[in-house]
Amino acid sequence: MHWQTRRFRIDLSRPRVMGIVNVTPDSFSDGGSHDDSRAAIAHCERLVAEGADMLDIGGESTRPGAPRVDVDSEWARIDKVLVAAVTMGVPVSVDTYKPEVMRRALEAGADVINDVQALQMPGALAAVAGSGAGVCLMHMRGEPASMMDLAVYGDVVAEVAAFLAQRAQAARDSGIPADCIALDPGYGFAKKGEHNLGLLAGQRHLAQLGYPLLVGWSRKRTLGDITGRPVDQRLPASLAAALKAVSLGANLLRVHDVAATVDALKVWAAVDAATIPATE
Repeated sequence: MHWQTRRFRIDLSRPRVMGIVNVTPDSFSDGGSHDDSRAAIAHCERLVAEGADMLDIGGESTRPGAPRVDVDSEWARIDKVLVAAVTMGVPVSVDTYKPEVMRRALEAGADVINDVQALQMPGALAAVAGSGAGVCLMHMRGEPASMMDLAVYGDVVAEVAAFLAQRAQAARDSGIPADCIALDPGYGFAKKGEHNLGLLAGQRHLAQLGYPLLVGWSRKRTLGDITGRPVDQRLPASLAAALKAVSLGANLLRVHDVAATVDALKVWAAVDAATIPATE
């Protein structure tokens, strides 16, 4: 399997790591850590050095309860960072749901549009269609400010799968090629802990939709609920969830802790490739 993006055809014969670059003051985990251009560019360079296969740059927090940011403010946060990132030799994704930000990002050289609203905003499909960019379509209900009020499911796996299949078809109908499309279950978005865990347990059903699967478990609240750890102490839990997701069909991992995730995947691959010792 592969994922076609604007400049790169990403080989998914092994899991790939997407490094998170939040150029925001209020993201749930690292808000304010890289909220000026110089710090964010340095963070991009560090993630690539640590082994990130691609970067995901965002200028608006989508944590539960996050307020909206206008187009110009969002673009001002990411503009210089994006221009620098596209020179670093890896695919660059822009995390936005606003069509105008998508258009500006694509003009600036972005390879992927990563949309938490799955290109549902009026004009979003048209902004991407014909660009050659990859897209990631995520499952979420409502908006960040209200999404947890909509976390009610009969069969979370079936409902998420149906939504993602419908959005993938809408993207294809708009002219976006099938091999440019990836899907994201949206762990933590309009989902309570039991929904996230049930969705992970049933993740193979999502992988069977036939598109690359990008997942984000890094430092999520459900991991804190399970372990009792604060957000800055969730690395072991994040790695456990990431490896479980890979075992259940995930192709790309969106993470804060790139070096640790790359190491975990190297060990995973080495065990998979090992010869089983002969027994007498």
